[in-house]
Amino acid sequence: MTTNKTTISSLKYGSLLLASSVLLTACSKQPEPEANEQQVAKQQFSEHSKPVVYQVFTRLFGNTQTANVPWGTKEQNGVGTFSDFNDAALSGIKELGTTHIWYTGVLHHALVGDYSQYGISQDDPDVVKGRAGSPYAIKDYYDVNPDLAINPERRLEEFSALIERTHQHGMKVVIDIVPNHVARHYKSTAKPAGVKDFGEQDDTSVEYARDNNFYYVTGQSFQVPTSEGYQVLGGNAHPLADNLFDETPAKWTGNGARAAKPDINDWYETVKVNYGVKPDGSYDFPTLPSDYATKDLRAHFEFWQDKDLPNSWYKFRDIALYWLDKGVDGFRYDMAEMVPVEFWSFLNSSIKMHNPDAFLLAEVYNPTLYRPYIHQGKMDYLYDKVGFYDTLKGVMQGKQAANSIFAPQQAVADIEQHMLHFLENHDEQRIASPDFAGSADKGKPALVVSNLISRAPTLLYFGQDVGEDGSEDAGFGQPTRTSIFDYIGVPAHQAWMNNGKFDGGALTAEQSQLREYYKSVMALSKHPAIVAGDMQPLTVTGSDHVAAFSRNIGKQQLWVVSNFSSVQTIVTIEIPMTTLVDDKRGEFKLLDLLEANQTAVITITEQHAQISLTLNALSSAVLTTGAHDER
Repeated sequence: MTTNKTTISSLKYGSLLLASSVLLTACSKQPEPEANEQQVAKQQFSEHSKPVVYQVFTRLFGNTQTANVPWGTKEQNGVGTFSDFNDAALSGIKELGTTHIWYTGVLHHALVGDYSQYGISQDDPDVVKGRAGSPYAIKDYYDVNPDLAINPERRLEEFSALIERTHQHGMKVVIDIVPNHVARHYKSTAKPAGVKDFGEQDDTSVEYARDNNFYYVTGQSFQVPTSEGYQVLGGNAHPLADNLFDETPAKWTGNGARAAKPDINDWYETVKVNYGVKPDGSYDFPTLPSDYATKDLRAHFEFWQDKDLPNSWYKFRDIALYWLDKGVDGFRYDMAEMVPVEFWSFLNSSIKMHNPDAFLLAEVYNPTLYRPYIHQGKMDYLYDKVGFYDTLKGVMQGKQAANSIFAPQQAVADIEQHMLHFLENHDEQRIASPDFAGSADKGKPALVVSNLISRAPTLLYFGQDVGEDGSEDAGFGQPTRTSIFDYIGVPAHQAWMNNGKFDGGALTAEQSQLREYYKSVMALSKHPAIVAGDMQPLTVTGSDHVAAFSRNIGKQQLWVVSNFSSVQTIVTIEIPMTTLVDDKRGEFKLLDLLEANQTAVITITEQHAQISLTLNALSSAVLTTGAHDER
């Protein structure tokens, strides 16, 4: 932990409102603002925001057990439930600036557990990853995971109550939809009357038919994949763990593998959904005219109304509308790029006609698909992984210069507000893990850059704000990433949870300071220059480990400077004269809205402007001219 202790636990509205209409000041020895100024400031800030998504792995969030037995059962290692998200928990999540909670793993997916007394068929561990199961092998799209309920018989009611509590705390609810694949053993017990299961009406005698939900390996039965280095359930005994699973004919595997016996590295626990894409890759549905990239949602909706479309399209539309009617506010789409963009035009326009404010986030990794999936597919947001995240990770690891972040950011400048930024999620390594950065503090400058560089929304992963390192050997999942496949406790998060008090009472001093830092950085997301301002990279002299950029809107101007080095660094930053919002000349102290104990000076002459700044190790400054105090 850096010796530079964060001096602010929250941001307050100060009395310096000269350079910008709203100014956040650190909780230092500043005079209390006048009541009318504070009221005006709060009103102005309430009009500005950008989404902050808090991703929580629902099964793990409320678990207080700490045994962490590899491949442990629910009874051994514990499991969290919907009810763990009580008022204290939701208030703690909201403190991070959260606008949307992405409850990961809510839908009923395949798992190694016996709920047969509730009419749920048992899943075969030979086609389940881990013991708790992958949240992306959905078994019943109209139901929720029974593990998450205190009373499994009332599981849907318990989830509905969680939706209501989340709304009461001023946040919206996002859940996953996994359109590319479903569990190998899909069987819905909660589907509404008249709804047919995936594959129930398929013609299994052919590899492909437009209205089949699946693809088939005709004449062959499915074979469980094998590997010398892998044992189902870690070798623990189970009556169904016999290397057999009855599926005739075999179906294509979720990642598109067409063999009756997929490879152990394939998504063998899932089967590929057919959207009318023939095995040769050609389309069995109408394509979207190119000019629809510039048309609005209603035009997209109307385009599909008179079309005869593959059966899977309608199935997923009905699933999405079902959950919207339950109070869900949006969806995170898994592996969206593996599904045709025309389907997204159809689905997303249908969703937006039902709920114009629905939040739609897609996992897309191919940069050549970003614009089609935004413009034609009508996605609200995409992951900015291949580009910004990957580059920022290299900077955090000391493998790339800090200014390398600007190239991927500028590559998506025209769609930046659609590109969600993150430092962690369930697929990525924890920052504090040795294989990533080895220290949660190394995520601090990255958080500032990631959150403040653009109009993009920010995603935070539970435990990130207290330095969770993902070091647990859970079973199927590998350390460095918190397991999504097993029952496990999450130690740093459990310290914040503090046996259900959710008050951080068991955190170390360093963990508490880190969480306060996260709260301070996320509060800056509401500054108008961050929400809607322009970004310009700035030239830094003195270190390759420091990145700097400006954010401007109208008369409001911020300079953001982040030091990725583990040592104190002195830098100078050139400020283009054309970006200055004040033509006053001289040498002025700058206000740091983030870490108030760092001193910076701007010198403005007729010819140039330059900031001189000493940055502590792994620290950042968010600077403004404030009252233009002359030195």
